[in-house]
Amino acid sequence: MKARVVDRGRVLARCELAAWAQAQRDAGLTIAFTNGCFDLVHPGHLYSLAAAAGLADRLLVAVNDDAGVRALKGPSRPLVPAAGRAALIAALRPVAAVTIFGEPTPLEVILQVRPDVLVKGSEYVDADIVGASEVRSWGGAVVRVPMQAGWSTSSIIAAIRESGA
Repeated sequence: MKARVVDRGRVLARCELAAWAQAQRDAGLTIAFTNGCFDLVHPGHLYSLAAAAGLADRLLVAVNDDAGVRALKGPSRPLVPAAGRAALIAALRPVAAVTIFGEPTPLEVILQVRPDVLVKGSEYVDADIVGASEVRSWGGAVVRVPMQAGWSTSSIIAAIRESGA
């Protein structure tokens, strides 16, 4: 039996983003954007990515590079290098494309792609959502999706350490 090739999301270089976004728009499709570290993917991530994908035709996810994760989460992180995290997120059904960013915030990616919807978790207050004013300035929406209680990478890591595993 011949194996089927499944078309999943792609990991895009930054130089490919503008053309990818334009191709989506040329096809009449809308783009949602979200970002994060995604160091250990858990059900909370899956929920938020599915919610984000439901807000547009295509979901682009920007993943923090390794230095960015260290700056945000501390010197013992990331657990998984950026290329592996990006590949994993790209393989998830709701995700159309992934890119890796090395700046302190994803603003440059947002400006390059000009998403129709900017999606963040409900733990963010509107004033702290990077790119919110820019997305609204071109007629886009900013949506905060509810966090799934009990799921966080930091709490999973803490539980593993406490168990002595």
